[in-house]
Amino acid sequence: MTIAQTCKQMIPKPWGSTDLRPWDAYHGNGVAIGEIWFQPIGASAPDFMLDLKLLFTKEPLSIQVHPDDAFAHSIGLTRGKSEAWYVLSALPDAKIAVGLKRRMTAAQLRRSIDEGSISELVQWRTARNSEVIFVPSGTIHSIGPGLVIVEIQQRSAATFRLFDYDRERPLHVDYALAAASAEQTEHQAPLRTLTNARTLLVASPHFVLERFELPCGSNWELLAVGETWLFMLDGCARIGSIEASIGEAIILQVDRTHIEVGTAGLRGLAAYAGSNPNPSLLRRLDGEARLLRGEQDRILFQPTTAPGFATGEARA
Repeated sequence: MTIAQTCKQMIPKPWGSTDLRPWDAYHGNGVAIGEIWFQPIGASAPDFMLDLKLLFTKEPLSIQVHPDDAFAHSIGLTRGKSEAWYVLSALPDAKIAVGLKRRMTAAQLRRSIDEGSISELVQWRTARNSEVIFVPSGTIHSIGPGLVIVEIQQRSAATFRLFDYDRERPLHVDYALAAASAEQTEHQAPLRTLTNARTLLVASPHFVLERFELPCGSNWELLAVGETWLFMLDGCARIGSIEASIGEAIILQVDRTHIEVGTAGLRGLAAYAGSNPNPSLLRRLDGEARLLRGEQDRILFQPTTAPGFATGEARA
């Protein structure tokens, strides 16, 4: 497989929504959908390193943490889980929690879990449309109600719950304490312009996340040097032989393909395995190609200097 559409797997969750529009036509039927997982079509798909999901929240998610690779391996799992969120929509009072308000010892953290006060110690803040949040493994985090989020993550089911709002689901206190950083707070790096079409959102040790904006009627060559996921935020295009529009995802392995952008232009996200931006990801083929090549020559694609930034059980 070199390029493929994906199918959508609906995952019911107690905190989910019955109206997923405009990202999916599903609404009603009385079943709250919390996640849409994008799965490659075709039984011969290789073992991918990343997952792409949509999250729909009407209630808060559990407060949770994911392990790093080393701890995951120590308990028999293939890999840990770092992830990034891109906010598609947020109600005015919608909040996310990333990290703790203050440094805590392991004993203090255990006590806060036992007492249920951990929900007051995580660092909640207002979420904003179109922002990106990187959540490294070991970071205690949660997502509040009123949000639609694209999530890119290491392909792993390792999620340890610390608090679950009396939903009567099991907690994973010992694993959570072993995996969590009790002093980690949120540190988000600024965005970085790569070209006039590409903005670097996250460059972590495990994946890179970009936003791209392609003008209407333009033609591009996309070069995937490894596992590469595309998610359509707005507009439409023909990518290889696939017609792609809002809310759809495409996955590529090592491949070179053509993008013909429609009359509404195309905005999307590109996520791919690796730790540094792919300088050859997009090349314009029509009249402005010479200008774009000049800009790419001017902008340096340098390795990231700050680890994790660019300047579960499925999700519970």
